[in-house]
Amino acid sequence: MAENPKLEDFALSKQAQPKGALSTIGVIGCGAMGQEIVKYVSQQGFDVKFVDVDEKVIEESYKQIEEALDAKIAHWGLTESEKKATLSRIEGAADYNILKDCDLIIEAINTNKKGTSLYQRQDVFSKVEEIVSEDSVIVSNTSTLMISDLASILKHPERTLGMHFMSPVETIRIVEVVRHVKTSDEAFEVASKFVRMINKELIEVHESPGNISTRMTVPMVNEACNILMEGVASVRDIDRTMRMTFGNQYGPFELADKIGLDKLLRWMDNLYQEFGEQKYKASPVIKRLVRANHLGRKTAVGFYKYEDNHPVEQAVTCAQIK
Repeated sequence: MAENPKLEDFALSKQAQPKGALSTIGVIGCGAMGQEIVKYVSQQGFDVKFVDVDEKVIEESYKQIEEALDAKIAHWGLTESEKKATLSRIEGAADYNILKDCDLIIEAINTNKKGTSLYQRQDVFSKVEEIVSEDSVIVSNTSTLMISDLASILKHPERTLGMHFMSPVETIRIVEVVRHVKTSDEAFEVASKFVRMINKELIEVHESPGNISTRMTVPMVNEACNILMEGVASVRDIDRTMRMTFGNQYGPFELADKIGLDKLLRWMDNLYQEFGEQKYKASPVIKRLVRANHLGRKTAVGFYKYEDNHPVEQAVTCAQIK
């Protein structure tokens, strides 16, 4: 079996790069997913420039990335020298101009506003296009919006794609890469090369809200909520059944808490708005928990209660939701 390509295989150097070369990656938005992407891509040898709203957020992002690397050192997954090398390749700013020399830019913004975030992401795409060269490829990590809608306001929509990473980025081997009707073969080839260079497997997806992963996740979580509301089984037993029967890494409620119930609700709303199918309509359980700000791991309570990011007890019972 052929080995995964490395940076040196693509003849990257400090000299002027040919069209389609890759050495510097931009990331816009350094929330939880943005941080995972920044950390992982820099560990693969790329220089990474990231943009977020202000210097306070930039400092906090650096701190959280460093803490994630320290946690990996504590579990013998990284050395101090590797940590230093990774951090040396990361640079953040609250100014889009930092992206001007990036070869590929990944939009990974996180918004708590209601709605689809279409206009916010379009605004990001417009700002990026003003800064980067015409050869740069612009991608979005969104999973439920149409890439063609995001690209519609650009002068060069042919350079855009979807590139959906799944958490945890470091361990999930695949990336969903989405072409829309105007995506050029050149842009797709750059995206394909990048995915190979970071040791991932590309899953080519034709444009559809939800891709593969999100469209499969949403009905599973909704059905788990239905089973819970009917009193058929507990949160823990539903999760245990799905893990032990089908070999899933997480049960549906564990997965929902990990994603974040507010984010999951936005996925559900977007898919229901697009397709109008009942299987995508958010369960009342999800809505109730979001209204209570019980969002999962990030608030330490969702379907489970958490300590140090680990579930310690079930937080939701059939009686509580009836």
